[in-house]
Amino acid sequence: MALGHPPISVQKKLERLWQRTELLRTLFSRRMLVALIMGFAAGLPLLLTIGVLQAWMKDAGVDLTVIGLMNLVQIPYTWKFLWAPLLDRYSLPLLGRRKGWLTAAQLALIAAIVLLGFSNPHTHFGLMALAACLVAFFSATQDIVIDAYRREDLADNELGLGSSLYIYGYRLGMLLAGGGGLIMADHMSFSRVYFIMALCLLPCLVTTWLTPEPPAVAGTPRTLKEAVVAPLVEYFRRPEAVWMLAFILCYKVGDTMASAISTPFYLDIGFSKSQVGAVVKLFGFWATIAGAGIGGIMILKLGIARCLWLFGVLQALSTACFAVLARAGDHLPTLAGVIAFENFSSGMGTSAFVAFMASITNKKFTATQYALLSSLMGMPRVFASAPTGFMAKHMGWEGFFIFCTLIAIPGMLMLMKFAPWNAARAATDY
Repeated sequence: MALGHPPISVQKKLERLWQRTELLRTLFSRRMLVALIMGFAAGLPLLLTIGVLQAWMKDAGVDLTVIGLMNLVQIPYTWKFLWAPLLDRYSLPLLGRRKGWLTAAQLALIAAIVLLGFSNPHTHFGLMALAACLVAFFSATQDIVIDAYRREDLADNELGLGSSLYIYGYRLGMLLAGGGGLIMADHMSFSRVYFIMALCLLPCLVTTWLTPEPPAVAGTPRTLKEAVVAPLVEYFRRPEAVWMLAFILCYKVGDTMASAISTPFYLDIGFSKSQVGAVVKLFGFWATIAGAGIGGIMILKLGIARCLWLFGVLQALSTACFAVLARAGDHLPTLAGVIAFENFSSGMGTSAFVAFMASITNKKFTATQYALLSSLMGMPRVFASAPTGFMAKHMGWEGFFIFCTLIAIPGMLMLMKFAPWNAARAATDY
């Protein structure tokens, strides 16, 4: 051993200490805090036009068919890839390309949420529908810019940790809007709930102003053709491109349809809004987080293909459990068990599904192609969810959830083409 050098064991300990210090420094950096807060900003508006709005309409005695059709206000989430190239191509003055668009989207989003709170299912239903559409549109626009900002602000080796913090922030936003919103609605008017939710976005707006504009290292698109046509042409030249899109549409359709009308279901079988907020939203939140975490570990061990099979089966079984709950009625332990299983399996399924979509994007066009795939992923939440109120009304809750279980079968069968069980890495060949 050379004189002046520390022993090997001491050197390794010093290296590990340095790595832990670097990890902590990265974890508590400005970039990670911004990723967390921006995730919160993206997650909060979503349930304001789904679960909370459904509870408001249910309280007001709106027909179940109309409640189901209100899911159509989510259409902007499914078409956001259409105007995403405009946000890449053009910039707003003063704050920069990303911060300028993000500031405009957040200001408009706050105003739209306040407008939604001023509406009423009885006297201003048209205004409610318009305000809900505006919330969805500006929220989808915010998502586009946040995704672009996060990719440009984080270094390549920080993307994994930054994405995890973004997801946690997203779930916290959903938890506040869904769980907190329903609990508050038991003690105050829905109008006041929406006003409070709008105020909760103000810290996110301040964060946008304070955080620096990320450098455009790769440059900006010079034409709209360069921004949108080239990545689409590359994707659709693949021989199985259309089939892959069909698979993405079908894989989670049963799970999505069941959850789309779940809030009126819980209230209809006898649970209070506080019980729904506490058990379904708060308890379910932690089950989803656990499922996503364990799902990520299992993907590392088993691969994407086999996890799509396993988690798909679990998703279908958890949907069938809602039929059991429909027969059990307002039995709180049964509700807790069903919610734990459903959210846990949904978290696992989502982790595998998102990994699959990322694996089939061309690295040269990841942003645009992933925007297309994620928009397509959201379509069942809008179009397949729209008739759920009509179906539940005429099929009964038990029959409806059995149907949602069976409709998951086509997506599972498509796995034989894209992700066969004996070829665990088939989904990552693109």
